[in-house]
Amino acid sequence: MDKVFIIAQMEQAHTDAIASGLLLAKQLNKNAEVFAYSYAYFSGPESYNPRLVSVAQKQLMDQREAELKQHLVDLKGEDIPVHMVWSKYLFEHACHHSIRHGFDLMVKAVHHADHYLSTDWQLIRHTRIPLLLLTSNPLTKGNATLMAVDLATHDPIKQQLNSVVVAYGKQLAEATETKLHLAFVLRVPKILRDMDLIDTHALVKKAYKDHQKQIAQFNMDPECIHIIAGEPELCLFELACRLKSEYFVIGARQREGLLGRIIGNTAELVLERMRSNVLIIPADDQLLAPLTW
Repeated sequence: MDKVFIIAQMEQAHTDAIASGLLLAKQLNKNAEVFAYSYAYFSGPESYNPRLVSVAQKQLMDQREAELKQHLVDLKGEDIPVHMVWSKYLFEHACHHSIRHGFDLMVKAVHHADHYLSTDWQLIRHTRIPLLLLTSNPLTKGNATLMAVDLATHDPIKQQLNSVVVAYGKQLAEATETKLHLAFVLRVPKILRDMDLIDTHALVKKAYKDHQKQIAQFNMDPECIHIIAGEPELCLFELACRLKSEYFVIGARQREGLLGRIIGNTAELVLERMRSNVLIIPADDQLLAPLTW
């Protein structure tokens, strides 16, 4: 354990995942390894000749490896192991290899500052270790780490996941020297709030009282505990923007569904809006056991 799985960014990425991953590994006192994924479709004579395909593939990977190693030299990380992987589906290799070889954190850059690509969603839905997705969105230029938990849940797995999210959030905030905040959203549909059918202030006040023991266990500054009434995806996004959260930590209870693995409608809606660097904690058996970092 104590290893960071860094996925090298593609040319069009807005964030340098290698530089950020190496810095975070150092802050967390972990060893880092870089994995560079390549794949290309061949047409013309190469597509009918396995030897030509092999030669073209090797040239592409050799060129990328040389570029990455030079980048590591520039970052004074020439001793960092680099693994070149030819794979059509990045997430399949990354999710399998990372858990099999004892990595406990995966780092990847988001290609677009305002939304995730299919590969990002596949990683989110299938990862078995914490996944940190980095973005260069201006909204992240702050000094806060925001965690989202469900204080009202009675599900034992979700309760365990809450504890894991808080533990990882605390260690991430300490390593990055960011201010730690915690949020819990009381789900209240907008139509009920607009029609003044519910006293949201009374609901929030009651929630603080009902969950006082849980909140005390977090051992956090009371001013950094935020209980909000509304729709989770909107409330968490607005709070992250107000705090200018550099990091956002959320748990993901992955489930198999008719359309493939899902992490739940609420979590996906939250992640679609979020513009911070996001640390996703999957509800994997090994993570719900005692923590390692």
